[in-house]
Amino acid sequence: MFLAAAGGSEAREVTVGYVAAGLQYPFNVAVAKGFADAAKAAGAKAIVLDPKTSVEKQGNAIDDLVAQKVDGIAFLPLDGVVAQGWADRVAAHNIPLVSVATELGDPQKRPINDVYPKLTALVSSDEVHTGYNAGEIAAKLLPKGRVASIAIIEGAPGYPQVWQRTKGFKQALDKAGVKYQVVASQPTDWTAEKGEAVCQNILTAHPDVDLFYNQADDMVIGCARAVRAAGSKAKLVGWGGSRLGINAIKTGEVDGTVCIAPEKMGQEAFKALYAAIQNPEAPKGKFVEIATPGITKENVSSCIPQW
Repeated sequence: MFLAAAGGSEAREVTVGYVAAGLQYPFNVAVAKGFADAAKAAGAKAIVLDPKTSVEKQGNAIDDLVAQKVDGIAFLPLDGVVAQGWADRVAAHNIPLVSVATELGDPQKRPINDVYPKLTALVSSDEVHTGYNAGEIAAKLLPKGRVASIAIIEGAPGYPQVWQRTKGFKQALDKAGVKYQVVASQPTDWTAEKGEAVCQNILTAHPDVDLFYNQADDMVIGCARAVRAAGSKAKLVGWGGSRLGINAIKTGEVDGTVCIAPEKMGQEAFKALYAAIQNPEAPKGKFVEIATPGITKENVSSCIPQW
């Protein structure tokens, strides 16, 4: 992708930057891949930086890209509130900025489609909606005629996605008229190992739990191990549509998940930057929603894992 130079006589290559959250996580790798692939297909140069889950390093990486005078920046914010200041600084340099998967500001004070005005765009799934889709699956799996017991295996503390997914999950159960009690809701660090340990502890305290809602597919894989080891008949719902999660649904170890497309998020983030670079006067604050259908064994072939 080339733009005319200031004098109009020569074209120059467009350079865009992507600042990940932490490339040790497969989801984040997939977002970065989607972004870089889309840039390559358009003939643009992509710079991908890894702050290794450090908020400070993420801010420094964005400042470095601004100093390099790149044409556009996309990032997956580690802290949406802190990132507002970064968005203000980038906007002051007239560089388009796209947020991926995380809204800027306090998500409890504004709906996801009310995008921070200094952002060119937010490319994301609606996390409340992803929880709702998981809740719809759970509602069909839970026993009828009595109060069902549910355990929620949360992500890491501090992430807005945790309460958003829980909120949507409960909304779906309430709309379906399910009688249920959340007997436990415990945080993890998003990993299979922690998911297994937390589910073991919950099964010890509540051996008759009917369903585990795991807020990431990695955790549902670990939780499935704990359920099998305990001889439990608990149903298992995850989040993500990862390769591990989809395979577990195919083999019957997991009952359902929500299909997320991180590569598509990266691709759409680049497209949003491309549009803003081509037309600097275009309105900002666009919300680009990525669909997140619920997946069970009946429609598992419709979710092609991207991470």
